[in-house]
Formats: sequence, C-alpha cells, structure tokens
Amino acid sequence: MEKVLLLHSSSDGQTVKILKYIEKNLGEGCACELVDLNTITSVNFADYSRVLIGASIRYGHLNKKLYKFIENNLLALKQAKVGFFCVNLTARKEGKNTPETSVYMKTFLRRSPWQPELQAVFAGALRYPRYGWLDRMMIQFIMRITGGETDTSKEVEYTDWQKVEAFADRFKSF
Repeated sequence: MEKVLLLHSSSDGQTVKILKYIEKNLGEGCACELVDLNTITSVNFADYSRVLIGASIRYGHLNKKLYKFIENNLLALKQAKVGFFCVNLTARKEGKNTPETSVYMKTFLRRSPWQPELQAVFAGALRYPRYGWLDRMMIQFIMRITGGETDTSKEVEYTDWQKVEAFADRFKSF
C-alpha cells in the first residue's frame, strides 16, 4: 500500500476539504496521513511515496510557517515527489486561477527556494457567518473592491471540484 502525506496550512478549512477530496480520489490503494503544517517542523520524507502540500492565502499571504517548513526541509523537498497547491478567493476569477497567472503562486515561487514540479491554484470558499466580526468586515471590504459577494449572511464555495479532480489525477501519476 502506498503511503501518502497530505500537509496543510488552512485558515478556514477549505484547504483541508480539498485535501480530503484528493485523498478520496487517490483510492483505497493509498494510506493517507493528513497533518497540519503548523504543528510540525520536519518530516521523514522517506516514509512516504509522495507528499502533497496545500496552503491557503489569508489577507494576501501564505502562512510564515510554510516558508519555515520549506527552509527546514529543503533538501528532502527537492529529492522527494512533492506537489503543492494554494487556495485563495482571487482564483474564483478566470485568468487568476493557474500557477502561471496567480499573483500568490508567483510570489510564492519568487520567495521560496523550493520550486515544486507539480503545482495548482484553487479557488477557496467564502464563509461569512463563520468569521469573527473583524474578519467578516475586512473580507467584505476586500470583496467589495474585487467585485465579489458582500452579503455577510452567505457562504459561497468557489472551488472548482473538476479542476481539483484533474489535479488529483496528475498527483496520482506523479
């Protein structure tokens, strides 16, 4: 049985939901371990046939612990089969939803000494009722500026699950 590590840095849970979807897509031949990137500093990559890292963007930035993890594990990341995706609300728009067109992925690749071979960008979810007052107001302001949903009573999932499934298939054969 293939052992796969699914690492996440998630703000509101959509990144974890995407990883669980990918886990299901990998099938019964895979034993997947889902781990919060914020709780570990290093991984024995030799224990896994492949690794997938999913990270969300919050207020325009990836979690600093992601960069620290990369720094601590750079050699292993370069030698192992490791894919990477980021999740953000900007990716809900056509032309901002690929590794080549996402400002967040471009920034990540510029800042990171690790350049993953397998990359993706997925749209996240807007969960107004679940946010605290300050987050709700800040995100509503950002959505107003970018032409997004501003009704704070709504939850909207922008994730394109067909795109996630296609990425899962690529990860499977990676």
